[in-house]
Amino acid sequence: MKINPDDFCNSLTEFSRSKTREVIVGDLGIGGNNPIRIQSMTTTDTMNTEETAKQSIRMIKAGSELVRITAPSKREAENLINIKNKIRNRGYNTPLVADIHFTPNAALIAAEIVEKVRINPGNYVDKKNFNFIEYNDESYGLELDIVIEAKAKELALFEYRNIYQYNNKKVLV
Repeated sequence: MKINPDDFCNSLTEFSRSKTREVIVGDLGIGGNNPIRIQSMTTTDTMNTEETAKQSIRMIKAGSELVRITAPSKREAENLINIKNKIRNRGYNTPLVADIHFTPNAALIAAEIVEKVRINPGNYVDKKNFNFIEYNDESYGLELDIVIEAKAKELALFEYRNIYQYNNKKVLV
């Protein structure tokens, strides 16, 4: 499979942005006419509530507009509420993103707690069987960011995103 760079960018030497729709995460607009957003991911053990909250606040003070926190299991996903409460109680309202990899149930727990859930379904290939479940704003007041990633040696690494409207909220899929 030959990859043509023109399929992915307007120019190899000049910056340009693709037109996208705006998605709201917490109080933060992403895409559309909004500036490119700065995000970072914690490196602490998610079960270490205090250190994860401290590191999140350091990232926020350094300019991070979104904070990603890994939640590899249901236990870590459940602890997101404690981390979020510590950050909010210290006066920070930056949207939190749960980064989910191998446990679909962790995503369901995290969706009740944080402003955004990021799922890498490529990690589930040949390991998990997904069933279709329909969600709406009554169940979740957040945007789900599902990034489909293909392994580079099988296909070119890419992101494919569609935006759907549910109960007047935009959901990035």
